[in-house]
Amino acid sequence: MSRTESVQAAGGGSTAPVLSPSELVGLSLGTRVVTYDETDAILYALAVGAAAEDTDYTYERGLRVLPTFALPLGLWTADAASAAGAFVPAEALHGAQYLSLRSPLPAAGQLSISGSIAAVWDTGRSALIDVLAECEEFSAIYSIILPGKGGFGGERKPRRTPVVAETDMDVTTEFDTNPSQAALYRLTGDRHAIHIDPVAARAAGFDRPILHGLCTLGVAAREVASASDRRPDELRELSARFVSPVKPGDRLATTCRTSAADAGSVAKFVVSVVERNVLADCFATFVR
Repeated sequence: MSRTESVQAAGGGSTAPVLSPSELVGLSLGTRVVTYDETDAILYALAVGAAAEDTDYTYERGLRVLPTFALPLGLWTADAASAAGAFVPAEALHGAQYLSLRSPLPAAGQLSISGSIAAVWDTGRSALIDVLAECEEFSAIYSIILPGKGGFGGERKPRRTPVVAETDMDVTTEFDTNPSQAALYRLTGDRHAIHIDPVAARAAGFDRPILHGLCTLGVAAREVASASDRRPDELRELSARFVSPVKPGDRLATTCRTSAADAGSVAKFVVSVVERNVLADCFATFVR
């Protein structure tokens, strides 16, 4: 089974009755073997803005795989959670993303990825479902917001904020997304119509198709690595909250502050378009 077929096999809609929070925690979503090759890894790198001359990530000879490629590989778990009755897609938002790398992703291979509902949190106004994708190489949490579904007496999710020295300087980089960026990124597996179809985008309340949040995050991870004087493949941990949408063609400004840490560095960052934040409460850690 190819990587794209594995992602699509989860389906795009909920086919089971929506479950209560108490029924969701610990729910297994199964295990899938996800296969990819060098072409998939290179396509992903190009889709998140790598240039042709970034041959560490765009040339099969000595190919390094961007760590954030793990996110589309594990995305089937969110679709599987919906199909199992965790939420109705039309009533849900991708609120935040977390990624932890245990080892570098191989240039090509088969990953046995297991999915589960790790936790359900109560913000008061909304419910927050943490969908976990896990394998030997990485773990990822897709945090799904259900507006208006809070107030059930659950716990509020704690925030983790790494310490970055106040004496360190802020560094800002800019990246111009391509008008065709969403059309390219959707080939990595997320074929949702709002990223390509103007009619679907307008029905969802947007004036035109929007960029995938995970694409914005993939771009930001590369920009933060550059600002922190690290290679993108040295990323070991990444966390971000999705605040507002990006349109293909927007200019992304990534502002980060980096401190040295044991055997690496940690960066806190925010991504904005003009004066509007699109990613907030972000951090990344890198190893040497």
